[in-house]
Amino acid sequence: MGADREGGARQRPVRVVAFAACGVVLLAGCASMPDNGDLRDVESTPRQDTEVRVFAMPPREDAPPSEIVQGFLEALTSDDPSYATARQYLTGAASRNWSPDSATTVLSNGPDIQVDRSTGHDDTDDYAFTLTGTKVARVDEQQSYTPLGGHYSQPVHLARDKKTGQWRIDVLPQGVVMGQSDFQRNYMSVNKYYFASNGSAATGAASAASTGAPVTAVADPVYVRERVDAMTQVVRSVLKGPTRWLRPVVRSSFPTGTALPKGVAGLVPDDQNKLTVPLNEKASRVGRAKCTEMATQLLFTLQSLTPTVDSVELRRADGSTLCTLSEERAETLATRGSVKRPEYLYFVDDKHRLVRIAGGGAQTSAAEPVPGALGEGTQKFRSVGVSWDEHTAAAVGFDGRSLFVSPMVAGAPLGDPVLQSAGKTEDDRLTPPSWDARGDLWVADRDPARPRLLVLEQGAGRPIEVRVPGLDGRVNAVRVAADGVRIALVVQHKDGNRSLLIGRIERDGGSGDRPVVSVLELRSAAPQLEDVTAMSWAGDSRLVVAGREQGGVQTMRYVQVDGSTPEGPAPAALTGVQSIAASDDERLPLVAYSEDGIVRMPSGAQWQKVVKDGSAPVYPG
Repeated sequence: MGADREGGARQRPVRVVAFAACGVVLLAGCASMPDNGDLRDVESTPRQDTEVRVFAMPPREDAPPSEIVQGFLEALTSDDPSYATARQYLTGAASRNWSPDSATTVLSNGPDIQVDRSTGHDDTDDYAFTLTGTKVARVDEQQSYTPLGGHYSQPVHLARDKKTGQWRIDVLPQGVVMGQSDFQRNYMSVNKYYFASNGSAATGAASAASTGAPVTAVADPVYVRERVDAMTQVVRSVLKGPTRWLRPVVRSSFPTGTALPKGVAGLVPDDQNKLTVPLNEKASRVGRAKCTEMATQLLFTLQSLTPTVDSVELRRADGSTLCTLSEERAETLATRGSVKRPEYLYFVDDKHRLVRIAGGGAQTSAAEPVPGALGEGTQKFRSVGVSWDEHTAAAVGFDGRSLFVSPMVAGAPLGDPVLQSAGKTEDDRLTPPSWDARGDLWVADRDPARPRLLVLEQGAGRPIEVRVPGLDGRVNAVRVAADGVRIALVVQHKDGNRSLLIGRIERDGGSGDRPVVSVLELRSAAPQLEDVTAMSWAGDSRLVVAGREQGGVQTMRYVQVDGSTPEGPAPAALTGVQSIAASDDERLPLVAYSEDGIVRMPSGAQWQKVVKDGSAPVYPG
């Protein structure tokens, strides 16, 4: 366990690795541990192809305490579904009390093993070690990922069985511990889906069917063991409900207590790409509309795991069918991300007007001013935000002081500013605006005398000051997720560094017609970056971020809302990035404003120049 370390010989891991390729299975040999000599750290398995399987080896006869501890830690990283082999290293009582599913602690390297010199003498029957390391993250019992830092230290105690004379672990930490590379090999991130329950986004499938307005699906990322019946794990996780952080703003259509019947495992789609999911009696009496919602949640979730599932059938415990849902039908009932693919990419041209080009257009597409006052050039702008329906835009004046909202319709007047900042400099005034799925407009005022996060209902009226408990610093940038219940904030702290935080948007009735709006439980989405310069949502649970790593290296990368790093390549390097625009529709190119002007990067291609003299590119949202 643990990544490569400098110096010293390494002991070979106590496990067998099977490589499956082209239908041939090759078993790697296993070396036994030495009976004496210095104790070594447990190696982490290098990141391998996804077809690599790791099988744990049981303890050998008369293995010394050091080998028992190392063998146990190696067994934690295997593909053993129930950790049966790992339990062979424990006493009977310790095995009964140990709950490996309670948490997974991820260390930067595998755990270091330190001997407690007060034990382990020839005349004793007990031996103690301490597992140490640097914490990176923790996956809790809900499979939710949280970045961590600091020192890890946990005791492990062994006793010699009086009958057999074999050493076994009788005291150990709850859960599982492993190095980062082993975690990346063993676990994968999957988006579970629930429905927004925050205000108007909470319409159910039945009302959606009658009104034609899809319900909003919200991604709830979790980590599952990749090669341990992942599909069944994911279905069970959806049925258990959303994670604690997201629960206040989403709902599940599954009745409380809904679960897979006992003994169900190995769920796989059939040759028609349909997955059949049996449910217990708790779901036996749901109506068709409710069942369709349930199937939509599962279908969206399963497609996050694998694209091969394109329909779901839910069955009662007696085997009768509750409902069947196809991918085409699900997309009419609920939406992930924006309701439709953006028609245009928008930016501010060299005349400080709002202009647009076709969203998926060729590199040479000519920009045209938007209809209405925002594209006329009478008023100069520095940043913009376009509503999800692309009918209305908000623009911040060139000096950063005033916020204007106007329809993008020929002849539409500009009108008076809907908001003004009293900040003394441009950098102390208004941030670029952002629209949520409800049609509300978000912006931050960076005035040091009165820094505020504000929302204007439907982009008009008196701004509502948003409550942000625990905010340490001022908001420098705002981007609301397409689901309308999560918000990304770049927060500038007192030391000048800027971090990317994700918050949960909650609305209460308040007094009169004005709601109380709060952004709660801020959490870091890019803990590896000490200074974030630009960001944008780039998927249901993913953002693209530009910033400086610890140590001063400028970089651009994708991050998950839970603070983990998604699989796949990072965007190509780009110098001097000041703003980024990404779409939830991954078919559209990534766009950035840098020292080279506005550039775009289609999927699988390199950066291409759009215009030299332009700034502030945005997709709707």
